[in-house]
Amino acid sequence: MKLDALDRKIVAILQQEGRIRTIDLAERIGLSPTPCARRIVRLEEEGVITGYTATVDQDKMGLPISIFVSVELENQGAEALQRFEKEVVSFEEVMECFIMTGSQDFLMRVVAADLASYEQFLQEKLTRVPGIRMIRSRFALRRIVKRNRLPDPR
Repeated sequence: MKLDALDRKIVAILQQEGRIRTIDLAERIGLSPTPCARRIVRLEEEGVITGYTATVDQDKMGLPISIFVSVELENQGAEALQRFEKEVVSFEEVMECFIMTGSQDFLMRVVAADLASYEQFLQEKLTRVPGIRMIRSRFALRRIVKRNRLPDPR
């Protein structure tokens, strides 16, 4: 899908203000509400806009600790990778998981209330996934940047 300047403006505004009313969005980009609404629907149908969520403060939700967990599998075959992916998707503590190049096969961002709850996650969930060779955990001290808005690729 080719995005024009108006599509990019719509996406940029919705990334910052997902609850903006269509009439207000239309006014900001210089369109009438109906064509603006049609563009939003098209962006959703084409998968450019994949959903709407509330941004929640993880500290205030009682999950102040972020841990970056590197996982290396014993075998990097397609079946082993798929088995690990299937397991990790079910772990609600895993906020993001990426398949990686290099020495680590996966990199995850995990949240926890405290060290004891992270240890419980490791013992009761992650280490029980078959085929893991090595797990390395790194604890974030403080977040420097968090963006919900993607940069303009132009």
